[in-house]
Amino acid sequence: MRVRIACLCICLLGSFAERTAAEDAFTVMSYNIRYLNTRDGEDVWGNRKEAVIDSFEAGSIVGLQEVVWKQFDDIKSDTPKLEWYGVARDDGKQKGESAPIGWRKTEFSCTDKGTFWLSENPETVGSKGWDAALPRIATWVRLQDNSSKQEWIILNTHFDHRGSAARKKSGELIRNWVAENAKGIPVVVMGDMNAKLGSAPMNALLEGTEAVLEDARSREGVKDNGPNSTWCGFREIVEGQRIDHILVSQNVAVVAFETMNPKTKSGRFASDHLPVWCRLKPAEQN
Repeated sequence: MRVRIACLCICLLGSFAERTAAEDAFTVMSYNIRYLNTRDGEDVWGNRKEAVIDSFEAGSIVGLQEVVWKQFDDIKSDTPKLEWYGVARDDGKQKGESAPIGWRKTEFSCTDKGTFWLSENPETVGSKGWDAALPRIATWVRLQDNSSKQEWIILNTHFDHRGSAARKKSGELIRNWVAENAKGIPVVVMGDMNAKLGSAPMNALLEGTEAVLEDARSREGVKDNGPNSTWCGFREIVEGQRIDHILVSQNVAVVAFETMNPKTKSGRFASDHLPVWCRLKPAEQN
């Protein structure tokens, strides 16, 4: 069995063994893994693949961003405990980056799944919205907890990095989609939003007439012992650049939150982003 590179980081978060039948809480992780760029020098995918994939041990449900198909093949072949869903943004198949979602097969079963594009025509494959530089997508799955039979909606996305209108409109689109589809089902929205809390894109997600989402890290009583940023650019963690988020609906309880920092065997960052992790369960009904 190969050595688990991310074990030190994982130990800081506690035990991630699969849940017992009596447990309601489970773990969610969001990670921009950096696309396969052959010009990344020491940080090419082959040098950091093991550290990235090892970090998934922290999650019962994992949402990834910037995944090209070669990386997705590597990930699927090396995570036998996880089932995956995701399509590429350019053609709805394998061309371009994807934002896949994986879940532990022993803990969850998928009852529905889909992808929509962050554009004026969300059902149009490959559509680029507003002033976006690139096509962007939202991947969603509807999961049933194998133990409690509780249903969950999980959505994973990656907002455009340039278009200010596109990022705001993407927030509005996802907020409205959640409001229309949740119907009382607990929801988790995660991803690289390329935006900090208080920005127009995040306000579009969290505010408005159909305000159904909240920032998991901002919940009262939740403490994050990790870095106050999710951006490192492979060089150093840039303070205050928290652009990767996990959002939850009001009927979700946040038990714990952590900003992780997995490293390769040589001590380099596993990606140019840091993953975020939280432990969730259905909120108690009054």
